[in-house]
Amino acid sequence: MTLRYPSVAPAILSLFAERNVELVDVPIIQPADPFLDMAGEDLRRRIFLTENETGDALCLRPEFTIPVCLDHIRTRAETPHRYAYLGEVFRQRREGGSEFFQAGIEDLGETDTAEADARSIADAHALLTRALPGIALSVTLGDQTIFEAVLAALGLPRGWQKRLARAFGTPDQLEAALADLANPPRNSALPAEIAELVAYRDQEALSREIEAGMERAGLSARSSRAPQEIARRLIEKAELRSVRLSSEAFEALETFLAIKAPLDRAADTLGAFAKSADLTLARTLDTFSRRVEALDRHGLAGDVVYDAAFGRPLDYYTGLVFEISAGEADRPLAGGGRYDRLLTLLGADAPIPGVGFSVWLDRIERLAGDAA
Repeated sequence: MTLRYPSVAPAILSLFAERNVELVDVPIIQPADPFLDMAGEDLRRRIFLTENETGDALCLRPEFTIPVCLDHIRTRAETPHRYAYLGEVFRQRREGGSEFFQAGIEDLGETDTAEADARSIADAHALLTRALPGIALSVTLGDQTIFEAVLAALGLPRGWQKRLARAFGTPDQLEAALADLANPPRNSALPAEIAELVAYRDQEALSREIEAGMERAGLSARSSRAPQEIARRLIEKAELRSVRLSSEAFEALETFLAIKAPLDRAADTLGAFAKSADLTLARTLDTFSRRVEALDRHGLAGDVVYDAAFGRPLDYYTGLVFEISAGEADRPLAGGGRYDRLLTLLGADAPIPGVGFSVWLDRIERLAGDAA
């Protein structure tokens, strides 16, 4: 069955032309490893995997950000460079069907991060406004950089900072991590040979033992975390069990995560929090304020809500994250964020900052049909 081309596509393509972005097409069949390594656990579980004749892992394109970045690296294009796309993506066990259309813009190499962030949100908002005229939109913004700055300022050990940062954007995981931080769990019941290797912090030998166990059980490392990643996390958990956060620091972290304010008042709210908790966040909050000013120039700062606990479940995000919904709808129409480390991890010779967004065209089509 051929997926019907979206009726809102002409409106979206006209916006791309006005924004002077390069419309690109990337292959539907993609190397699987970049997604398995960097896209986040939720997406990893939904990828359609296969392999070529030489045994290399391949997949159907589950999103566009990683393929567009890989294509940019391959072509050695100059930066800054803005790419747009409109095409099919494929995900298992998705409500609404496993094959659907996405469109979006990826902004690579722009060194003015505040302006690039604001432009990404403004372009996503403009795209939805054009595709859904007359429908009220709500924008939620989070910032992983601020969350990580708070963790560092509270004096959390590096291992805890990494675990909480990984959980940002996945409420259940973040809640579980905070519960463990408040009351570190006892050692879980591990097989003796695994427990001994964890106790000795022998990650290489532990990885080999886990891989052998997966093979005996008939499990594929491609369909879940790699043995090396499992070993690293087991050792990390063992090290974290000895850490207890003071009640004052834990209360400050909970207070931060409860912050939710209109964006034009968020900088003052964050500043007041930092002062009351005696945390030094000046540099991070300055970057945040410059983004608010840039959004105000786009006419959007008053229409955005900042939620300190809001994130998106993709591992490659490093700063800004945002989603746009229709009113109080629980499923976003657009989502995006900043991913400054992604291109280096994918093989770029030098760091290339990036920010972008994607829109779910099937959700837009249904909403447009309901409003007609």
